[in-house]
Amino acid sequence: MSRFYAIFATDKPGMRAVRERVRPAHRAYLRAAADHRVFVRLGGPTLDAQDETMNGTLLVIEAEHLDDVERFLCGDPYMHAGLFERIEIRPWDWSLGNPERRV
Repeated sequence: MSRFYAIFATDKPGMRAVRERVRPAHRAYLRAAADHRVFVRLGGPTLDAQDETMNGTLLVIEAEHLDDVERFLCGDPYMHAGLFERIEIRPWDWSLGNPERRV
């Protein structure tokens, strides 16, 4: 049975150019669920409050196991580029706004 996971990833300082260069490959990877058995349900960059520069990533994904999530993250082009300073994975109960629950 699958469950949802929230992923909070924070960029290392000074990585804007790396993020912009790798972003097309990262986005293609997120859409390739058949390759990694993880489905991205929501996602996008987090922003710096001062100038709205991208400074991290927030994803809500659906996967069978935490191991699948970890493998998925290890394959992300952002990870290969060394973009993130910190990553946090949390199991998440998508209740409010979940189209399957109509709440």
